[in-house]
Amino acid sequence: MIHYQVRCSDGHEFDGWFKDSATFDRQVKRGQIECPTCGDRKVARALMAPALPRAVAPPAPPAPAPAPPAAGEPAKAVSGKGMPDQMRATLQRMRAEIESNCDYVGPGFAEEARRIHRGESERRGIYGEASQEEAESLHEEGIPVSRIPWVDRAEG
Repeated sequence: MIHYQVRCSDGHEFDGWFKDSATFDRQVKRGQIECPTCGDRKVARALMAPALPRAVAPPAPPAPAPAPPAAGEPAKAVSGKGMPDQMRATLQRMRAEIESNCDYVGPGFAEEARRIHRGESERRGIYGEASQEEAESLHEEGIPVSRIPWVDRAEG
């Protein structure tokens, strides 16, 4: 694996790991590398300082995770404040993709997922609210679901 510092045409820098330099070059040529901040696909390797060994500081204790919504309580969008800009931008793009390509089924998510799984409802992407217990129950039934942080929409 090779590590590159990558820069988009707007000047945003981000890290990238690639099998080798040829893989990086091929992905750039195909437009497969996207800036996590602005989505720009015009990227190039940025100048990097050589990697030198240094003393390792002890890891910081993890921040406590927010409590999941109670059963029946709709999921609320989180502001994303305190979250790295790149992560917030990625989650905002994910939310936009989900909202434009999937059906919102609200608090009836678990039941609609079961109907789709049993073939009783049209097979399609859905999103909505489910309690932790409902999500675990779906998983135990072999119904693939994912929970993602639902950040505020991107401005602009």
